Amino acid sequence: MRRAGAAAAGVVAGALLLSGCAAVDLPLAGVRAGADGKPYALIRPCGDDEYRTPSLDGWAEGGGDGPVTTGWDVRKEKLSGDAEFPLFSPPDAWRARHRGAQRLLPKHRYSLGFGHYVTGDSYNGIVEFSAEDIGRLKPGQVWADDRAMSLGEFEKLAEDSC
Repeated sequence: MRRAGAAAAGVVAGALLLSGCAAVDLPLAGVRAGADGKPYALIRPCGDDEYRTPSLDGWAEGGGDGPVTTGWDVRKEKLSGDAEFPLFSPPDAWRARHRGAQRLLPKHRYSLGFGHYVTGDSYNGIVEFSAEDIGRLKPGQVWADDRAMSLGEFEKLAEDSC
């Protein structure tokens, strides 16, 4: 089972426990290539929705069910608003727990996500990518929904997904 699938299954299981219904995965998270060459995380919850437990998990490709080796996680709930920040430096107020190397590693897969769980309106914002996917982006482009796009296209995709 792919690690992202396992992570998504864990998020969905949590949603089921909390809300009694399944959360849907939506393209509300992306990774943007900055002009400085650094990757930036984009989080776009629907409207004024609160969200919880954003995280970045990275693992070696072909690692099967091996451990997450890089990334961060946040235990906070009741976060709100759009967020954009360097991929490995979430906002200080989130008090993220970091693990492993804090940079994109070759031959690694990553999953950036967050959750919004309420009865009848639960969703996960998720993007999956590799270091190579992000390395091919031109400055300003965003990786979301398994493809490269402009920032404007990402904003429209996120809005239309809500």
